[in-house]
Amino acid sequence: MRHMPLLLGLLFGCAAREAGTGDAPALFDGTSLGKWTSVEFGGEGKVHVQDGAIVLEEGVALTGVAWSGEALPKANYELSLEARKIDGQDFFCGIAFPVGSKACSFVAGGWGGHVIGLSSIDGMNASENETTSTQDFERGRWYKIRLRVEPETIKAWIDGKEVINVSIKGRDVSIHPAMESALPLGLTAYATKAAFRDIRIKKL
Repeated sequence: MRHMPLLLGLLFGCAAREAGTGDAPALFDGTSLGKWTSVEFGGEGKVHVQDGAIVLEEGVALTGVAWSGEALPKANYELSLEARKIDGQDFFCGIAFPVGSKACSFVAGGWGGHVIGLSSIDGMNASENETTSTQDFERGRWYKIRLRVEPETIKAWIDGKEVINVSIKGRDVSIHPAMESALPLGLTAYATKAAFRDIRIKKL
């Protein structure tokens, strides 16, 4: 019995690492944009830092920031962040991300505010492939989002619930041309005011 605290500590430690709660390098310090730069999509809203978050003001279509700092992992990595929908009717969290030599995008709140998914898998966007699901997103609420890219799978969680687990082995993974400007890593919103904070990435 004297070994029980140590055993429990090891078990909970393993669970925390599996859940992605371990330390990961921060890509945003909460005070300035740093290495994040506004993307010129055309008709984009203003990008600024407010109350410890990167705020994307509502644009005509896409507004976003792209990472311009040191090289980041392209495979075997996990990205985590918190995102909030402040106003608007479409996606508040669009992530443009590398998948090895290719790229893809994750969307939460698309197609009128509800759709979750990846664009694109085998030429089908987030509203029409097997990653599609729906969820109501509250204005003003922070959602914890994790995205994991592995050699043969892409997974995603929202508030700890797995929403995407798709095999990409032998699949055509691509990104919509409108999102390419946000690579190598970008955070975007579509006709929606949104905010991002606690942005971290780690190599698996």
